[in-house]
Amino acid sequence: MNLTIDLGNTYAKTGLFEADKLIETNWKLSYDELVNYVQTIRPQRIMVSSVSYSEEQLKEEFSDITSEIYLLKNTTPVPLTKLYDTPETLGADRVAAAIGARVLYPQNNCVVIDMGTCITYDLVDIEDNFHGGIISPGVRMRFKAMNTFTQRLPLLEPDGIPDGIPTLIGKSTKHAMQSGVMNGLLAEINGLIEEYNKVLTNINVIFCGGDASNFANRIKYPNFVIPELVLIGLNRILEYNVK
Repeated sequence: MNLTIDLGNTYAKTGLFEADKLIETNWKLSYDELVNYVQTIRPQRIMVSSVSYSEEQLKEEFSDITSEIYLLKNTTPVPLTKLYDTPETLGADRVAAAIGARVLYPQNNCVVIDMGTCITYDLVDIEDNFHGGIISPGVRMRFKAMNTFTQRLPLLEPDGIPDGIPTLIGKSTKHAMQSGVMNGLLAEINGLIEEYNKVLTNINVIFCGGDASNFANRIKYPNFVIPELVLIGLNRILEYNVK
């Protein structure tokens, strides 16, 4: 079995695979919970995407389970050509998500929209070329910016908005701020997809990340929400390196 781990600063997400088949996922594991889980299932191979832990730390933690532990780095061989001027600065999660899109939709060009702390829009084509894309402030970052850089605007959370997207015209300061962030971002997403469609045709729009569900059913273009996209991409990278 292969275990893929998307290890953030606070929580980890995991995907357990038999070859290419995803058989189990876990979300929001603390580091201690992650360690207990790995010791319980004892996978044959582990692939990790992490900004917090080194390969040496991970190998020391899990060396009693398997010697096949990989940390996705900018030097890791991947089944993708990076058409990116600074590949050494390209986030591992962006690469993994793009590869996950290619695994699931091999007959299509793809725009991958990962809605996390920041929002990334990345274009990958049917020839396995990663073209790059856009990094934009995420939902909570936009709310926090309005509070931080003004004297009177409150700090709001998107979780308090019924149905995810407020009506367009705000009738209070709170409502106007919510509309500015959520409807502004919705317009951004639709506009950028329209521009990507001018670059490549036959595009699939694929969402992942924690805020994806609030927006995916409101955009003008057919799309897919794949929460496990990064985990699927990590497994493909793992298999690519093993073979």
